[in-house]
Amino acid sequence: MARPRWHALRPRDSSPLGRRWDRFVALWASLNLLWVAFDLTYVPLRSFWLQRNLYPLPGTPLVVPLGFIPDVTPWVDPIKGIEPHRETEAYLKQFQQLEQAMAQAGNTSVLSPRQQQLLLQQAQMTVALIDSNPFLAANASGTLEKLKNRLRQRADQDSAKVSATLLLSPSWMASHPWPAEQRFWRQQILPLVATNYWRSIDENGRPTDHVWRVDLLLFQSVFALDILLRVIRLRRRLPGLSWRDAVLRRWIDLPLLLPFGRWLRLLPTVERLQTSGLINFEPLRAVISRAVVALLALELFEVLALQLLDGAQSLIRSRDWPRRLRALRSHQSVNTPQLDQELVALVRIWAPLLLSQVLPRLAPELQRLLGYSLRQSLQGSMVPAPLRQLEPLLQLESGLSSQLAGSMTRSLLELSRTTGNQLARTDTAQLELLQRSIDRFWEELAAALESGPVLNQTQELLNALLESFKGTYLSQISRSEVTSLIDELDLLMARSTGEAPAAIKPEPPATPPA
Repeated sequence: MARPRWHALRPRDSSPLGRRWDRFVALWASLNLLWVAFDLTYVPLRSFWLQRNLYPLPGTPLVVPLGFIPDVTPWVDPIKGIEPHRETEAYLKQFQQLEQAMAQAGNTSVLSPRQQQLLLQQAQMTVALIDSNPFLAANASGTLEKLKNRLRQRADQDSAKVSATLLLSPSWMASHPWPAEQRFWRQQILPLVATNYWRSIDENGRPTDHVWRVDLLLFQSVFALDILLRVIRLRRRLPGLSWRDAVLRRWIDLPLLLPFGRWLRLLPTVERLQTSGLINFEPLRAVISRAVVALLALELFEVLALQLLDGAQSLIRSRDWPRRLRALRSHQSVNTPQLDQELVALVRIWAPLLLSQVLPRLAPELQRLLGYSLRQSLQGSMVPAPLRQLEPLLQLESGLSSQLAGSMTRSLLELSRTTGNQLARTDTAQLELLQRSIDRFWEELAAALESGPVLNQTQELLNALLESFKGTYLSQISRSEVTSLIDELDLLMARSTGEAPAAIKPEPPATPPA
């Protein structure tokens, strides 16, 4: 699309070093925006960052491993104040001991007393895990429900506690091989337990979060330096600008320095990417503005047109017409004292032009018009009806009409030419007479409107005309017409700026421009 006329490109800094710095800051702000998005979503998505597994179908065991993603939890957890939960950590260590003990048994189905004791302890810890619900501190109670459902499905029981006790009993191990059971616990149960964590609380009663330190050291310090450089650059370009006004002109950079509402940094980041020339958001902005205009233009057109028509009707219904006409007189024109002088000047310009040049060139047409009018007037009065059959008498009537019309035309044109020449001359008495004539005209027009029914009839007719106009024109406005108007505006702007819009391409000129 063509660039709107109110959206001009900002001039770039002429210094190559300044351009490179602006692009670096734009890229750094984009990286900070990614860091903000990662920080805001880290705690809700910690299970994903911990296991790097994607579940495309919730509620099913289908897993898509994403092992190429690095494990960032060892670095980010201390920043967010996240530590392993004691109860779930003890549960995982206990299961490791059980695995070691069961690995020593080999393929034998007879369990040693130590293995039975470890199975009993693991079952007791599973029941305690279900009763205490340590996932509540991490707002992950749904994880416990998912764990209980998987235990019920595995043991085909209604109770999760009974299922855990059954799955970790010697009788179950005797009928089910340990490798299959170990795979179930390792793939279905332990990953859920490992997602639990404990998060410390600071002195203000809020969860610990040291992200502001990283933000301040790596990002906000760079942003503060960039804002200072931009303010200095602005004051050099406008020496009379104060420091306060220069800082206020960079109001869009304020979200970069705020520790809260960090998602608002999207605005200054987009502004820097646009001004540095790295990304051109103008087509996207033009498309969005076009959609907004297309949605609102119809309502705006209707409201504005209705307001204008209602204002015109209110003016027409006014009873102040005679007073306003009298106010146009020279001695009444207090607010606009030059109105009558300008009107007189227009009369002095146009009257000689019409009377001295235009009317004399219309002599043949005026003569034929007057001759026809005279023939119609003399018909039946000069020559009686019984004698109208005589051709000489008719020719005499026609010749007399033509002579009279020619004489009248010459006299009128001579009078018109003389009057025009006189009006073209500078004459104080003539100007006073014209001024008095105009004042008299306004006075007589106001008096005529006051005394007769013309004013009421005119107001009624004009109001009726505007009412019909509102009923027809406003009902014919449609959104398709608004879209066509926007397309026409794009074409006009493309022609004026030398650009061609994507949807409308102007035809090439027939001849090349000089």
